Amino acid sequence: MSRAWEENMASSSKTTEAEHFDVLIVGAGISGIGAAWHMKHQCPDKTYLVLEVQEDFGGTWRTHTYPGIRSDSDLYTFGYRFKPWTGTPIATAQEILTYMGEVIEDNDLAPNIRYRHRIVAADWSSEDKLWTLTAKREDTGETLYFTANFLWMCQGYYNHEKGYTPEWQGMDDYKGQIIHPQTWPEDVDIKGKKVICIGSGATAATVVPAIAGECEHVTLLQRSPTYFIPGRNENELADALREVGIEEEWIHEIVRRRVLFDQAQFTHLAQTVPDAVKEQLLNGVREFLGPDYPMDPHFTPRYRPWQQRIAFVPDGDLFQGIASGKASVVTDQIDRFTEKGILLKSGEELEADIIITATGFNLSVLGDIPFSKDGAPIDFSQTVTYRGMMFTGVPNMAWVFGYFRASWTLRVDLMGDFISRLLKHMDEIGAAEVRVELREEDKDMEIKPWIDPDNFNPGYLMRSMHLMPKRGTAYIWQHTQDYWRERDELPTIDLEGAEFVYERKKAKVPEDA
Repeated sequence: MSRAWEENMASSSKTTEAEHFDVLIVGAGISGIGAAWHMKHQCPDKTYLVLEVQEDFGGTWRTHTYPGIRSDSDLYTFGYRFKPWTGTPIATAQEILTYMGEVIEDNDLAPNIRYRHRIVAADWSSEDKLWTLTAKREDTGETLYFTANFLWMCQGYYNHEKGYTPEWQGMDDYKGQIIHPQTWPEDVDIKGKKVICIGSGATAATVVPAIAGECEHVTLLQRSPTYFIPGRNENELADALREVGIEEEWIHEIVRRRVLFDQAQFTHLAQTVPDAVKEQLLNGVREFLGPDYPMDPHFTPRYRPWQQRIAFVPDGDLFQGIASGKASVVTDQIDRFTEKGILLKSGEELEADIIITATGFNLSVLGDIPFSKDGAPIDFSQTVTYRGMMFTGVPNMAWVFGYFRASWTLRVDLMGDFISRLLKHMDEIGAAEVRVELREEDKDMEIKPWIDPDNFNPGYLMRSMHLMPKRGTAYIWQHTQDYWRERDELPTIDLEGAEFVYERKKAKVPEDA
């Protein structure tokens, strides 16, 4: 039993000291700021508060400060539906932070956000129909308590404080500097240095071109390759519409629909004719590297397109760096670290002054917060998810978990509509509690891991699948990752369906009765 959990239990008698809100939003990243907007505009009669552990808003875009940090989704769909994006489709972290800051300022959200608040425990009271959250102020060490009717988890899905780095033999022998991009040092000097970047995903594809012109040479070392989509960092349709004076609100909506239509077509083709899509993706890389470049093994993945996320490479900058000789790719396995660098299974030794481990992140389920219900710990791995938003037996709580094959923010807006509608429905019927439970027809269905590995299988998810909630074979008990279907279905969910269980708050009997 954790100390944080014990402290929370001790605080149960201190609810008079707690600040109360109708809705508590956890996290001030892209999801939390979007949730706050929906609360303000769709539920203006509700009180709400956003709690954030970092010193400012931004989430991912504040955590990561490595060179070249940028989106790997286009901002016409990664941006909110309610605020037009006017820049290039692939944006830098600073551009995204500026965009989010404008949302906060334009909608006066700042008074409802509190920073440097780390939630250390959350307990649901079945009697009071309330969540009680225990939080520690990071700047003062003060312990604070909050109660809420509804808890909206928007804290993302990875550990912001420490990235994932495998334990390789000999790491202590290495005399150079080892850096994980998630905790990039401000004082690192790569000028004139030999650099190895371990990894093959979007982070590696961002860091390598960003430093290729500054360091002596950078080697992208990968165990296996991934798919990329190189292309110009512009949207011709948006530019054409601006040229004829179309308003930005219209441009945003038109381009957003066009991008989503194209993505739907691409996803369908990846599932039905994967070999053709694979060749199309490889041809895009060949255009930069030339017909004689060894695509196999360096850029020919072993899996089907879209079994893992595909990153857009603006202007093909990664491949331009390789073609110029400033960067190179080695596809091999690591045998061990040495004093000078890395010894590969092939017997080749790569020397480096700095080694960057762009090896992914550690999954964090609901912020790794100790949750309990009436004092008993909640094990989310033993729950079944309702559409990837709610969990069986866990009252008055929703979790924003976005899309792998589409922009994360698309689901923020869809869930904003759903949760606002759910809260209003609860008011209409006088319910103080809502939870989801398996229907009679679901009782004998097969319970499976959160996602089918044949559908999507990135390393961070496979390493932590045992921590995630389960899914069922019935469609509503899955996070299908299908935005195009959810776009039509979530707005029409029957809130009086058998999967929803509502309860009213019990009236307290006077002691002298």
